[in-house]
Amino acid sequence: MLNKYLSLSLLVLLTACGATQPPPYQKDRAPEDRDQYSGAEGLRQQQQDQTHLINKELDDKCNAAKLDLAMAEQESNTGEIHQQIELINSMCISEE
Repeated sequence: MLNKYLSLSLLVLLTACGATQPPPYQKDRAPEDRDQYSGAEGLRQQQQDQTHLINKELDDKCNAAKLDLAMAEQESNTGEIHQQIELINSMCISEE
């Protein structure tokens, strides 16, 4: 009788564990807002999200440098122009 209850308890526990597994990642969230990943698919998505976030950060910095360059050109500030051109050349991905 004890084995029957033990087997039934184990079956219920295993079934419950399978039902409560989280999804591989939070598909309904933007990459910036995801903070939970699990399994191989989650790991793959986490790597894609990290690449996306790095590229977005570089793109934001590149755009900021381009705006600063435009302002420096408008003010005829040659020192700042050269500095911003160097930043643009080092951060911006070539758009050919």
